[in-house]
Amino acid sequence: MAVEIQPANPAHTNQLAREKSPYLLQHAHNPVDWYPWGEEAFAKARRENKPIFLSIGYSTCHWCHVMAHESFEDEATAAIMNREFVNIKVDREERPDVDRVYMTFVQATTGGGGWPMSVWLTPDLKPFVGGTYFPTEDRYGQPAFKKVLERIAASWKQDHEKIAEQGSKIVEALRESQDAQPEAPTKIDTQLFQTAYEQLSRSFDDKEGGFGTAPKFPRPV
Repeated sequence: MAVEIQPANPAHTNQLAREKSPYLLQHAHNPVDWYPWGEEAFAKARRENKPIFLSIGYSTCHWCHVMAHESFEDEATAAIMNREFVNIKVDREERPDVDRVYMTFVQATTGGGGWPMSVWLTPDLKPFVGGTYFPTEDRYGQPAFKKVLERIAASWKQDHEKIAEQGSKIVEALRESQDAQPEAPTKIDTQLFQTAYEQLSRSFDDKEGGFGTAPKFPRPV
């Protein structure tokens, strides 16, 4: 595997520079103000009442590198992310528990999943919008990443209490599905997900395809 050489005099250094994960260190000099998964980021989100943008990937993931180069290294995109969100980067190989929880949400609400995983959370870590790779321009039936960021930020400002409520409902449905007896499997109430997701996504232009049609990736066995 090729080793990424970090710049000798980087223009930006974020909180990931203190981490040990090779994947997180690859993003330590993005203009995005990344935080690792932890209380420092959670407290900032609660204090500033900002939604969290959670990006999960791993060091050898092709589309993770594509999205990093297209969006996370872009100054204009980073400016929106830093202004509107608390941004968290997770290495799925370091935190498979976090990956598993939010992948369950993404698969339940979009019908697919993969990496990079992109999830927007309330300050108390409840997911309300999810997807995978987002392009820089409208394609793959997906809106451009900057457009997604701007619309989610606007929706949060307009009615963050309703978004938090719907996030709680989705989390409860996921919890109930996980508690089902394995010998008598119970399907997740997909209608609940659909209703909640439609309410959350109402401000998005459904003519551009919503969140469910980015390139899909099989989960490892």
